[in-house]
Amino acid sequence: MDDFRRVADQVAAEIAAGRLRPGDRLPTQRAFARSRRIANSTAIRVYGELVRRGLAVGEVGRGTFVRAAPPSPGHALAEEARTDAPSPNDAPSLNGAPSVNAPSVNLELNYPVSEGQSELMARALGALLRPDVLGAATRPAAADGTPEAREAAVSLLARGGWRPDAGQLLFAGNGRQAIAAAIASFVRPGGRLGVDTLTYPLVKAVAERLGVTLVPIAGAVGGGLSPDALRAAHRSAPLGAVYVQPTLHNPTSVTMDEAHRAELAAVVGDLGIGAVEDTTWAFLAPDAPAPLAAHAPHRTVLVDSLSKRLAPGLTVGFLAAPAAHTPAVADALRSGAWTAGRFNLEAATRWITDGTAATVAAAKRADAAARHRLVRRHLGGFRIRTDPRAYYCWWELPARWRTDTFVAAAAARGVAVTPGSAFAVPPHTAPDAIRVALASPPAEVLSYALGVLAEVASSSPGTPP
Repeated sequence: MDDFRRVADQVAAEIAAGRLRPGDRLPTQRAFARSRRIANSTAIRVYGELVRRGLAVGEVGRGTFVRAAPPSPGHALAEEARTDAPSPNDAPSLNGAPSVNAPSVNLELNYPVSEGQSELMARALGALLRPDVLGAATRPAAADGTPEAREAAVSLLARGGWRPDAGQLLFAGNGRQAIAAAIASFVRPGGRLGVDTLTYPLVKAVAERLGVTLVPIAGAVGGGLSPDALRAAHRSAPLGAVYVQPTLHNPTSVTMDEAHRAELAAVVGDLGIGAVEDTTWAFLAPDAPAPLAAHAPHRTVLVDSLSKRLAPGLTVGFLAAPAAHTPAVADALRSGAWTAGRFNLEAATRWITDGTAATVAAAKRADAAARHRLVRRHLGGFRIRTDPRAYYCWWELPARWRTDTFVAAAAARGVAVTPGSAFAVPPHTAPDAIRVALASPPAEVLSYALGVLAEVASSSPGTPP
């Protein structure tokens, strides 16, 4: 038997025996390889085999986790939802066996795509096919991109009366890399980063990779990080920076008001720490208050990207940094090999300057509103925390349900959702809640999946699927 299959059998036995429980995060592949005394390449094949068997699921930016439920025929959770609408005959019933035709719908991933956006994007790329332009677009790019890219980024990032300085703009390959560079520029290995008690899972993974300790900061009344709690955390042991999402926080979709942002900025200034402000989803709320960077311009690195606003596969990350801190961010980008590719940068510049990015963003705002009408229709009777402009919902489950049990029951019906532990810092403090991502499946498939979730929530744990 191949070595990787033998090791996969050992892990499968640990899952069957309950030593590895549903939702447990497996070690990084490198750490797994060390613990089992196998090659890294073998560890990669082991994890791939576990995913193939349906025993584990890999999440971009989060890691590999033991699946909440073993797959049943016709219910393997695919990354992409079925594009045709399920008919009533396809829908599995709580009182009977699931139909083998039931769709597998992933409400963990959030990749919004608006109708016709590919055609719009294609028009802007026509000029890149000219040999002279293509030659320039395939040369290396510096961390500060090109003058044209910086001017385009200014118009993209400007909001609430605030505009970044073009001379202080830097570019990463994507939003994840932008966040990593911003954190690395403020917090050294072994340092401390303040975050919301529920935070973006990618930040947890980035902090682990950078050797940074996450410090949960309690929320204020009404949501958003508490300035008083931030002061208290810094007094207990100094923080290097704080990571925040003031507009459409992921997963709760809370948006801080102007006064809250100003107070938080004052505390950041008083403490002399940095702030990493993630505005990736802020394009959905163009009427939101000015960013934290407007209140704490000498302390805040604002990060954004095109992944949600435009397209997930061909993207650029943006960083607007204080003038004195720009060299540190640029060093982090270069040392991490996180600078943007020149071709992506040229494409992004054209999409921004010709209005494609703005047109697609407006279409996605309308799409998010339409999807929230489906949420109200199917989940209106439950404790849902969300903003009708956001592409996600935070669902505090009925008291009879534990998160892992609900996630398993939903998976048995062919619907994948994200447990609260993915966002909680530390994970064991998570409430019995889930995040429901609304962007990826077609609207009719989303409607079907939300109906399934409502049926599951209205039933009792242990009810046969």
